[in-house]
Amino acid sequence: MSIKEFITTIPYNKISVKDILSFEKSPRNILMAVLTVAFLAMFVIGVGIYLVHGHHAYGVTRQHPWGLLIAVYIFFVVSSTGLCIVGSLGDVFGFKDYMMISKRAIFGSIVTILAGFSVIAFEIGHPVRMLIYNILSPGLRSAIWWMGTLYGIYLTFMIIEFVFLLRNDMKKAKIFGLIGLLVGLAAHSNLGGVFGFLNSRTISNGVFYPTYFILTAFITGIYIAFIMMGFRYKLKFPENARVMLVNLAKIQGLLISILIFFETWKMLTGIYGGMPTRAEVVEHILTTPPFWVEFFCGMLIPLVIILSSGGRNVVGMFWGSLIGMVGIFFMRYDLVHDTQLKPLQMMKITEYQLPPEWIHYFPSATEIMISLGGLGICLLLYWIGTKAFNLDAVEH
Repeated sequence: MSIKEFITTIPYNKISVKDILSFEKSPRNILMAVLTVAFLAMFVIGVGIYLVHGHHAYGVTRQHPWGLLIAVYIFFVVSSTGLCIVGSLGDVFGFKDYMMISKRAIFGSIVTILAGFSVIAFEIGHPVRMLIYNILSPGLRSAIWWMGTLYGIYLTFMIIEFVFLLRNDMKKAKIFGLIGLLVGLAAHSNLGGVFGFLNSRTISNGVFYPTYFILTAFITGIYIAFIMMGFRYKLKFPENARVMLVNLAKIQGLLISILIFFETWKMLTGIYGGMPTRAEVVEHILTTPPFWVEFFCGMLIPLVIILSSGGRNVVGMFWGSLIGMVGIFFMRYDLVHDTQLKPLQMMKITEYQLPPEWIHYFPSATEIMISLGGLGICLLLYWIGTKAFNLDAVEH
């Protein structure tokens, strides 16, 4: 079978622009539509400013070269890997209760990584040149080269798996889903290695982040699964969806507990011994509001909701997941910003000028607009997907 013939066998609904614009006129849907259009408009404006002014439109500096767009890119690719893990529970590992979310989660993984690529494209100086030289002169010793390459392969396998899920060919979907999952985990742990390899940044250097990224990806995927299913059923879950979500909530409670354990020991080992450029950074992090937003929203509040009901309060977990995603965003932002908090000792200092104790950074309006635009792209693609494809499970 040729590629063209294979594509023609994909089941989809023929839709027009009118179909995309049509939706139930409820306050919730109207709000989502307005936000999506607003975010897309911001993206166009932000990209226009970037194309005119380049990186000067961003708030980054030589001392703080990684900014909001890096954090948002990580936020989206972590979400993609997490949704891939959730989707694989059904079609790859054969847990029947999770089959009902497999297609939706795998499609979500495709959408979120495309949104991440859309954002990072305007952080990379020459994205087209990057794609060309990624092949012509591969940097096999570069973690960032491996990250881009593995994520590209991962996206390819996710698309193929999704096609076989649409065709209800579960045998082939399992094969490509397993390969995609393994490549995605490799890419994601390698993304953690990008930070772990930073020898000059002792707050990040080490083996913590490759494992941490996989753990937080699974947590993020479960949060998004609750949000997806909540919007799908308007919080009126059928029994099979409720059973699946209760099981996911119990898994989530365990994962969040492990994450809190990891974070606690990361902070304790960072402070212990008073190692220069590490202990003082950890102590400074503990005094900043973003860290506590990350902790309370991303971990504690959802965990309390789970423990208070034994995971059975699925409506509460929908709202807890929305709060959790706010915490996950700050988790990614803190990861990028905290790594660069302390000025490097080898920085050239002007005569009679004391080096700054901390490097301050705040995203520019252009960075914020492009980042929100990435969310708009994500929402738009997902909405088109719900119209074009049947994302619900096929009953056998």
